Amino acid sequence: MSTRVLIIDDEPNIVISLEFLLKREGFAVSVARDGEEGLAAIRDLRPDLVVLDVMMPKLDGFAVLQAVRADPTLAATRILMLTAKGREAEQKKGLTLGADAYMPKPFSTHELIAKARELLTRVD
Repeated sequence: MSTRVLIIDDEPNIVISLEFLLKREGFAVSVARDGEEGLAAIRDLRPDLVVLDVMMPKLDGFAVLQAVRADPTLAATRILMLTAKGREAEQKKGLTLGADAYMPKPFSTHELIAKARELLTRVD
């Protein structure tokens, strides 16, 4: 069975490139285009990894992250925040709220794949 990755991002160009990149690496990829849709998809799909943007309509990425971490059935979900909000304060907030990793946009595709693989093989 393929490793399931959910991309939650509202920027079509980012989604297209991430989806292509992750599928090329052999992941089964699903996409949600806003925070509410993303949270519902996490609950339905139970992905192995979520690539989560911060600035989105309906629910921002921080709210999605908090909801996932507050739900005991979802709390172990790996979350990689990938966002244009790359200042140290935002990174600290994301990590404090429970993100497993935080990568600023623009990102290196090589680093993104390496981080995804690291998160998926990490044992807590």
